[in-house]
Amino acid sequence: MEAEGLDWLLVPLHQLVSWGAAGAMVFGGVVPYIPQYRDIRRTQNAEGFSTYVCLVLLVANILRILFWFGRHFESPLLWQSVIMILTMLLMLKLCTEVRTANELNLKRRVFAAADNKDEEVKAPPRRSYLAFTAIISF
Repeated sequence: MEAEGLDWLLVPLHQLVSWGAAGAMVFGGVVPYIPQYRDIRRTQNAEGFSTYVCLVLLVANILRILFWFGRHFESPLLWQSVIMILTMLLMLKLCTEVRTANELNLKRRVFAAADNKDEEVKAPPRRSYLAFTAIISF
């Protein structure tokens, strides 16, 4: 009799815990990127962030979504993949903008220093930050 009396409390509590766990699963992978995004945006320096991490996570999550079409799995995992793909695209957009702006500033400084005949300035080697697009598009 006592167990039946607690059903009014246990059923909603179980649903609340289930929804909370699903939400943590969906958004838990994004949480570490929030401070990193803010730090890159604040400092305008993306040197410590590897775009290859974004590449690996994009490929993994795209493959997970493609697998879902063949064999359905829990929807929170599907939503996690969608959220992670959006997050990685945002991180790539920010890193590309910051690195492009930094390269333009460096080229301006090198050009300005090259006008002065007394100084010899060597520009760093060019490196493509989106080189993995060549891998995907082959």
